[in-house]
Amino acid sequence: MMDLAYSPMAKCISTPFQSFTHRPLALFSRVSISVHIKPKFANTYRRWNMCSASSSDTHTLVAGHKSAEVESNKEDEYGDLKSWMHENGLPPCKVVIKERPSHNAKHRPIHYVAASEDLQAGDIAFSVPDSLVVTLERVLGNESIAELLTTNKLSELACLALYLMYEKKQGKKSFWYPYIKELDRQRARGQLAVESPLLWSDAELDYLTGSPTKAEVLERAEGIKREYNELDTVWFMAGSLFQQYPYDIPTEAFPFEIFKQAFVAVQSCVVHLQKVSLARRFALVPLGPPLLSYCSNCRAMLAAVNGAVQLVVDRSYRAGDPIVVWCGPQPNSKLLINYGFVDEENSYDRLMVEAALNTEDPQYQDKRLAAQRNGKLSVQAFQVCVGKEREAVLEMLPYLRLGYVSDPSEMQTVLSSQGPICPVSPCMERAVLGQLSDYFEARLASYPTTLSEDEALLADADLDPKKRVATQLVRLEKKILNACLETTVNFINQLPDLSVSPCPAPFAPTLK
Repeated sequence: MMDLAYSPMAKCISTPFQSFTHRPLALFSRVSISVHIKPKFANTYRRWNMCSASSSDTHTLVAGHKSAEVESNKEDEYGDLKSWMHENGLPPCKVVIKERPSHNAKHRPIHYVAASEDLQAGDIAFSVPDSLVVTLERVLGNESIAELLTTNKLSELACLALYLMYEKKQGKKSFWYPYIKELDRQRARGQLAVESPLLWSDAELDYLTGSPTKAEVLERAEGIKREYNELDTVWFMAGSLFQQYPYDIPTEAFPFEIFKQAFVAVQSCVVHLQKVSLARRFALVPLGPPLLSYCSNCRAMLAAVNGAVQLVVDRSYRAGDPIVVWCGPQPNSKLLINYGFVDEENSYDRLMVEAALNTEDPQYQDKRLAAQRNGKLSVQAFQVCVGKEREAVLEMLPYLRLGYVSDPSEMQTVLSSQGPICPVSPCMERAVLGQLSDYFEARLASYPTTLSEDEALLADADLDPKKRVATQLVRLEKKILNACLETTVNFINQLPDLSVSPCPAPFAPTLK
């Protein structure tokens, strides 16, 4: 990559399961997901379904709250999650379940998995047998679910959420009752006892104003709605559900908001297993998240090993310490949406900058070809990783320069060159860098608060937890954008002739 001082030529484009009280579900037939066939007498039972849905708190995965005292007594009556697991095949392990207070006195304390003794890196903390793990293979009893999902665009999360909602509707008769009860207790709350923004009010979502995460949340919510509209098809195709609940049509038995809560709860605790079949890759592990805390700089992962899901720790723990696992290379926006927290030390944090060649440019097709030759698209997404902002700006510049080429002969030089080069003049470079700096300034101005105001908010010990985690997110985003802006301004200051005006560019690329 060229130094940004003027150069005549510069690079243009760079670089075995027991059923207990339930049965595995089986696919009814290979029916298209768009086909909806309802039982002849479905309407006869619609009223019964809706009354059932509104009068019982056992039909949803995430129930409405009762008093902490009432729920505590119920937990004492039915025992805790770990005892239930030991009674059903969990071998001796090196962890215990502890609790810490919730930020809201109306909510029950958060449970978490902690070391029951001192551990060293390489120790097996626990090994949960497959009979205590919920996967689509267990739910549907058929490997063809993978084909069903990929062909008809049904997510694993929707199927798992639907299954657990029906299981909860059985109440204490369900084998999974202790696990579902634990999920209800956690309420999809992350490490800061904060729910995913998918469950926030419109006013609370405004905490994310200026952040692209807000649009991501709204888009994900629309996706959940589309999943909900397909639930009836899943029900008809899943033989066991159809036989057990012949009149409990999902969209009549479960209102959308209840399904959304269940979906988010499953999303916050599902584990993505590696080196397993498609029908087993998404798993609900009773000692896994959300009881396990996620950490970006951890390398311990839940893994499928010899008929169990096992956790081998990657660091030393003292008895009582919370156990952490890796959440994968996710940016903070995904951590917040999926799990309700932000990691200040997340080395995988990033923002996206999208650049697009101008389709009205008379030389658009030639520029698109030049971009494709060098691994770029006519609409290109650039990932700006934290700590690597300078590298990201350097990657964007050649793409933007290509958009500024206006002379047809220069464009032909670009197309006929052996390498990814194009002519660059001081005025073009100033125009490119000026557009980039204006873009970063505009993104920073879209936030209603400044970095210093964010710091002041976070210093308030009484700050609402949702606002705190949202402020953490936007603060980290602004730091990335500021670093990009500083880099761009420094490059402008390195230009040799400060008296040169930017070149006009009627077909400059767009940035968003």
